[in-house]
Amino acid sequence: MRVALLGPVRAQADDGTPIDIGGPRLRMLLARLALDPGRAVGTDALIDGLWGADPPADAANALQSLVSRLRRALGRAGAITSGSGGYTLDADVDAQRFEELAARGRRELAAGRPGEAAADLGEALALWRGGALADVLDAPFAQAPVARLNDLRIAAVEDRFEAELALGRHAEVLADLDAAGQAHPLRERLASLRMRALAASGRQADALAVFERIRATLAEELGVDPSAELRDAHLKVLRGEVAPPRAEPALPVRLTSFVGRERELGQVARALSASRLVTLVGPGGAGKTRLATEAAERHPARAWFVALAGVRDADDVPGAILGALGPLDLRTTSAPKLPVDAMSQIVALLDGGDAVLVLDNCEHVVDTVADVAFQLLARVPGLRILATSREPLAITGEALCQVGPLAVAEAVRLFTERAVAVRPGFVLDESTSDAVAEICRSLDGMPLALELAAARLRSMTADQIARRLDDRFRLLSSGSRTAMPRQRTLRAVVEWSWDLLEKPERILARRLSVFAGGATVAAAEAVCADELLPAEDVLYVLGSLVEKSMWTRSRRVRSRATGCWRRSAPTAPSGSPSPANGTTWCGGSPGSSPIWPRGTNRSCGVTSRSARSRPSAPSTTTSWPRCAALSTTRTRAPPHDWSSRRSGTG
Repeated sequence: MRVALLGPVRAQADDGTPIDIGGPRLRMLLARLALDPGRAVGTDALIDGLWGADPPADAANALQSLVSRLRRALGRAGAITSGSGGYTLDADVDAQRFEELAARGRRELAAGRPGEAAADLGEALALWRGGALADVLDAPFAQAPVARLNDLRIAAVEDRFEAELALGRHAEVLADLDAAGQAHPLRERLASLRMRALAASGRQADALAVFERIRATLAEELGVDPSAELRDAHLKVLRGEVAPPRAEPALPVRLTSFVGRERELGQVARALSASRLVTLVGPGGAGKTRLATEAAERHPARAWFVALAGVRDADDVPGAILGALGPLDLRTTSAPKLPVDAMSQIVALLDGGDAVLVLDNCEHVVDTVADVAFQLLARVPGLRILATSREPLAITGEALCQVGPLAVAEAVRLFTERAVAVRPGFVLDESTSDAVAEICRSLDGMPLALELAAARLRSMTADQIARRLDDRFRLLSSGSRTAMPRQRTLRAVVEWSWDLLEKPERILARRLSVFAGGATVAAAEAVCADELLPAEDVLYVLGSLVEKSMWTRSRRVRSRATGCWRRSAPTAPSGSPSPANGTTWCGGSPGSSPIWPRGTNRSCGVTSRSARSRPSAPSTTTSWPRCAALSTTRTRAPPHDWSSRRSGTG
């Protein structure tokens, strides 16, 4: 049986069924016994507690009658037992549980374990459903235990605030601190905690205002000055000595197995030991995020993960980092804004020892990330930054680790493990091995594409998937609903990379797609140049595509498209312009059907598995295209000095 005193007096059976106790006198009796659960309460104490200075003429018999009625209401044998010492209640009482949890939380806090303290204290305070003994406050015994429980409650509230501030959650608790301060305007510890939280959020003026208000209240109502502890807190705020506590390390929780990449993990570990900025560079879907998370998990230093994929405005990068280190406080006394000097707060949170900061998906805000990373590395000596991007940050001291396809054996293992997850009973045997190998080869060992293909096993066989890879945009469209939109389908991955290109880069990427087996610089200049893209710019624009992980440079001085880009060139829009030399591009004339090289899928520019060999270079008078598609506009591209642009930036 359970009895609740932290609110209106209630009783429940062991299975949670509410028990109808009866009238107010019975609730008083139950409450008085529940204040000492498992211990005998004497007859005299019960009579005094129930009737006070005006007991009935035959108080002993009246008490015995009440006990009998309460036993019948509770309906459980042994709930109330009697003995020479009085009456004993056998029940679980919420007030007793609250005191145990509050005491344990305070011990955890004193021992320097704020996480455990916050959990215990939060559980303790959650037991309260209102004021203690709310419906029996007029009982003669009620005043003293109610006052005691209320004091324990506010002390537990203060302890929880202390624990939350130690965890760097000052923004989360500010609203509750304000409410508690208004309810208890004379509590100096609450005022001190509010000042610390406000100062840690960059609101020094508001923190000082809290001190002035409580000083005036204490003088007016009690005629006393603030305590030494409160004056010390005020002095620290004045001196700017209240800094945000060190944030708790946080990395994404692993939901699936990590397959392979041992060589790359060793490379990243060596790079992090030798350099303070390491960038994992590779095309979309190569597994950069997962590799960075695994590398940070294995690193001995504290590590935090900052997801930048959802950041739309480059100015929000510092805010995203602060949000990963600890929740932001955007409440102000006037217009909403970031806390004062966000970079200083980030430095304060990261300082104090070795740390690894993972900045994930930097490519769309690369300039701002580069600037922020440079500042942090200069101001936090123990910090190492592990970034993932489709292009380098391009700042001094950066070490690059190229992330490419999985090895064949690793790709097959990844596909098989994900296949078993969506289709229990799937095995790699003679009936499936050829199809799985073909899927892994056709998808270039790219992890995201393999996982999207494995997800199709919910409704297809491996052979059916392999036969439909020429239409991979339609096939690979069953990603996780919780993933970022640009990671749910292969088309979204490709479009994200495409949208980050500048106009000359898009023009060259379209035209280079004719080279299924790669191209030399000379061939690219001969085939892809025209008035929209002068030949002298081709090398620099090609270098930019390499920087942005769209193409790779081989040892034979030949470049080729990365990953699924070799079979995913965007189609030509109707009415694409033609080059000055008269050669017909994909559209031919406005409204005409595209003309594709042999072995190329005409619906989406995907090279078929039967035509993987490098095609012969076309002559300048051929009627089939030198590229897979051309620009979506007829206007001439504006002049752009590609030779002088910073490598990898726009």
